[in-house]
Amino acid sequence: MKIDILTLFPGMFAGPLDESIIQRARDRGQVDLKIHQLRDFTHGKHRTVDDRPFGGGPGMLLKPEPLFEAVESLSSEATKVILTTPSGRRFEQTDARGLAQDEHLLFICGSYEGVDERVREALVDAEFSIGDFVLTNGALASMVMIDAIVRLIPGVLGDDESAVDESFSNGTLEYPHYTRPAEFRGMKVPDVLMSGNHARIEEWRREMALKRTRVVRPDLLNNPSGADEGPGHNHKKD
Repeated sequence: MKIDILTLFPGMFAGPLDESIIQRARDRGQVDLKIHQLRDFTHGKHRTVDDRPFGGGPGMLLKPEPLFEAVESLSSEATKVILTTPSGRRFEQTDARGLAQDEHLLFICGSYEGVDERVREALVDAEFSIGDFVLTNGALASMVMIDAIVRLIPGVLGDDESAVDESFSNGTLEYPHYTRPAEFRGMKVPDVLMSGNHARIEEWRREMALKRTRVVRPDLLNNPSGADEGPGHNHKKD
């Protein structure tokens, strides 16, 4: 997979995308990830990327010219353009799973009060938010989404079952896990997990996953993962 990121703050990505699973995927050539400074697509000596909104109001907006030039220079027919914005729909595991199948993702990290609406109308394929809160800019949201997506690319985790048998993969939270020692400070591992009876173990895990979900996230049982609309609405004009 190829991933391009357009941002005003490239330094924010140092660390999160240079460690752990993502870095290993990059080292193995499973992910080609590049970060681009949006100001590099401006032409004035002041490298201006923002301006005041027509009609007045607080804050500044990202101008259309550098964003159009950047997206058009980095895109191909296979590119899906994603805008991170508080007004986007909430990013879910089903979205991560769908986007992991794409050949090329191009992230526009929203900043200031957002982007000129013409960018949304003409360039953006999907708009996502990672929660009902506002961040300083869209860089952090992009990092979170990229991490969720990359780990679902076949082969990245090594054991692909790791990505299947976990929270949100089947509409519930993940069941409890235990490791050695079998008893620690008076707390014992459930006998069923040491029984060797795999059918009973699977049944126990399903029961525990449902129990945990009912207590912590009952909304998931009312709207199970996979029942939403998939990896995004298409806003791009032909």
